[in-house]
Amino acid sequence: MKNDTIAQVLNNTTTKFNDAGIDTARLDAEVLLAHVLNCRRLSLYVNVKNELTEEQLKKYNSLVASRLENIPVAYLIGYKEFMGLKFAVTPEVLIPRPETEILAQGVIEHLINFEGEFTLADLCCGSGAIGISVLKFLEHITVDAVDISPDAIAISKFNAKKFNVEDRINFYKGDLFEPLAGKKYNVIVSNPPYIPTNDLKNLQAEVKKEPKIALDGGEDGLIFCKQIIKDAPNFLADGGFLAMEVGINEAEPVKKMIEESGFFGTIQIWQDLASIDRVVAAWKK
Repeated sequence: MKNDTIAQVLNNTTTKFNDAGIDTARLDAEVLLAHVLNCRRLSLYVNVKNELTEEQLKKYNSLVASRLENIPVAYLIGYKEFMGLKFAVTPEVLIPRPETEILAQGVIEHLINFEGEFTLADLCCGSGAIGISVLKFLEHITVDAVDISPDAIAISKFNAKKFNVEDRINFYKGDLFEPLAGKKYNVIVSNPPYIPTNDLKNLQAEVKKEPKIALDGGEDGLIFCKQIIKDAPNFLADGGFLAMEVGINEAEPVKKMIEESGFFGTIQIWQDLASIDRVVAAWKK
């Protein structure tokens, strides 16, 4: 008896995912199968008539069942691509998203033409995607990464070693600036929790599988932004800048808070590819 071919498996799984209301049905089916077969997605279409072995089918069907339980694909395959790098992720960390690349790219673009050594603090570092990406693109910078979750710190350390930047990054467990007392930085970045508490119940089912501690931004979604804006001037070197990712409709309130602090001069808002105000950056006077 013949086993199902790649084409049959993909078509059947796509139908299952569509019936379950999964928006990225075909893509998810392909990514999971490419993971099981340890190949690129393009290779699936080069070899559509190849049959899967019993072991491959068993492993794939297990992943499909988990996906139907709304487990995110990144957790199932163990990584998420960010800035062209495959970051290890687990259910203990937020999955890096394309909009966060706007923050990393912006920091890189503002530092790439400067000479000399720079220091960067990455608050709420999670998987380490922002800080480690900056390190991979810039050789003249060192990073202090902070997260309140020891599990996140462990994953971030793993990623730093994976991308050979562990000698330029230090990790601190703590709440925002708490473990950085007495230090000064040229750049402070953060992708803090920014979803209003009451909005958490309306998130997509798969997003609800991500750690609440990395999502919940308090009543107005801005509790962490407020604290960062309040404390950042004490940790920024003169002329240094702060850059934070924010949620939809949060950029203007955050910009206003920065203006009212009186410590910053130039303020910029960087938009993502959907033209949504995604990052607020401000330079210390």
